[in-house]
Amino acid sequence: MRLALSLLLVAGIAQAGPETSPRPELRPVADPVTNPVTTPEPAPAPPASSIPGRRADSAAPVETQDADGASAEAQGDSSLRPQARPRKFEQRATEKARLKARGAICEDPDILGETVGRVASGVQGCGIPSAVRVRSVAGVSLSPAAVMDCTTARTLRHWVAVSAIPRVAAEGGADLVNLRIVGHYACRPRNNRPGARISEHGKGRAIDIAEFRLSDGSVISVKRDWNSKKGFRPLREMHRDACGIFGTVLGPQSDRFHEDHFHLDTARHRSGSYCR
Repeated sequence: MRLALSLLLVAGIAQAGPETSPRPELRPVADPVTNPVTTPEPAPAPPASSIPGRRADSAAPVETQDADGASAEAQGDSSLRPQARPRKFEQRATEKARLKARGAICEDPDILGETVGRVASGVQGCGIPSAVRVRSVAGVSLSPAAVMDCTTARTLRHWVAVSAIPRVAAEGGADLVNLRIVGHYACRPRNNRPGARISEHGKGRAIDIAEFRLSDGSVISVKRDWNSKKGFRPLREMHRDACGIFGTVLGPQSDRFHEDHFHLDTARHRSGSYCR
């Protein structure tokens, strides 16, 4: 009996198996003196020549040059330092400074004068966001200097260069040297009529020319010479050429308000240029 009980007890212990406690094992305590914990050093990287498909010298940074000669590393340079400005921007800034020094405005070397800036007005519809005072265009002076916006200044310069100068020279050989201005910026209604819409003069988009003065001292007058033998051809041709360059072109044949000058403005009409 005792032997049987002993055999049963041994069998039960064998079936119970080892203890399976969920408690984690203690992590080693790092002590730099008594119990240092060392971390294995990473294996050295293989040489570039041993990596399949890679040349041994491909890790070296490559220097490149842009169109303006500035060099930069294509690889390996993470510096935040900005690159040098391209040479073309420096040249443009230098040219602008040179033009400004000689009086050029509207970024056009053939328009001389000074910048006026914003012209404000208490009248709705009047004023110029960015005005200039023009002294000469294409080498031809304006008397007096005229206030307008740059769009009108560039349009006037173009018309003087392609029409007024060659038309006058073809007639008698003398050069055009001056335009007598009788109207530029002025906050007023059209033709100074009360209740009329604001004129393009009130927006800095118009200029009125009464005379063309030549290098030999002679003068072509719109009022006097529109129908004269002397000024008939150049005046008619200049008036015709202005149509399309300007948005509105008015002269002696339009109405009594323009019998003594050309009115030229840069208004844009849905039906195209208005010319009379």
